[in-house]
Amino acid sequence: MFKFIDLFAGIGGIRTPFDEVGGKCVFTSEWDKYAQQTYFANFGDRAYGDITQISPTEIPSHDLLLAGFPCQPFSQAGLKKGFQDTRGTLFFNIAEILNLHRPKAVLLENVKRLRTHDGGNTLKVIIKTLEDLDYTVQYKVLNAKNFGVPQNRERIYIVAFQGDAKFEFPKELNIKTRFGDILEKNVDEKYTISDKLWAGHQRRLKEHKKKGFGFGYSLFNSDSEYTSTMSARYYKDGSEILIEQKGKNPRKLTPREAARLQGFSDDFMIPVSDCQAYKQFGNSVAVPVIREIAKGMIDTLRSQNHNTKKMSKKVVMHREVNKVLQPA
Repeated sequence: MFKFIDLFAGIGGIRTPFDEVGGKCVFTSEWDKYAQQTYFANFGDRAYGDITQISPTEIPSHDLLLAGFPCQPFSQAGLKKGFQDTRGTLFFNIAEILNLHRPKAVLLENVKRLRTHDGGNTLKVIIKTLEDLDYTVQYKVLNAKNFGVPQNRERIYIVAFQGDAKFEFPKELNIKTRFGDILEKNVDEKYTISDKLWAGHQRRLKEHKKKGFGFGYSLFNSDSEYTSTMSARYYKDGSEILIEQKGKNPRKLTPREAARLQGFSDDFMIPVSDCQAYKQFGNSVAVPVIREIAKGMIDTLRSQNHNTKKMSKKVVMHREVNKVLQPA
């Protein structure tokens, strides 16, 4: 069994696959009280609050650090001071934990634009910080639609291992997706948008087109291969993912459909209001993508452990041989 910590945990989307492969979560941090409710309902663990108020010494030792951390610009550019360059950002707290506990592996998740954030400096500082802490770092942008989820959702994943490690990001699963497969059969009328909201969506789309913008609502049906990206603002008007209905206005996703769109199983409990549920799933991760990454990370850790044991046996045998060869 390996131990891991779950930082900026949200509702546990990153945690879930690591539980599945035999891990034990020994510490969780999440500041949002509603996300904490959902997390507790599903995992039975009460998350600690603001990570900036928690000393790294209060965190148990662990093998893996998982974090879907917020994207923030660093106050200093230049890569001159190691993880001190990250001071004033939430990544600094991650760096402090890594510096003290030195877990064997790290998984970080963020929005795709992290690659170009602050002119690319943010990603450079993160990688340099991890390398200065003796981690081998790889990163890649993966799209949920290529892992069996009917959603066009690109995210950057940063994987780091202590020392040299032969880790490969998962290949696309090439599972054909269909939006209709995650839709509920009987949906309450409250999810059908009002005449006023529907008229507003159509008016804004026309205005944006006149101005040359591509912004506006997005309409999908059961046969759509995938949807656009669901965001945390979905609760406001549902404009990024509206579902066609014959003879009536389009409707929004239900919270259960939002969960399915992120790859959560139907036994995942949703103990909060619709508004909070939309925020939580919009902020979460595509679980099937994490699941494939988790498999690769655990295989890499097992391989490292196996090689370490082989080396240890060789050292012991070498010492025993030397004892025999030494004259009495």
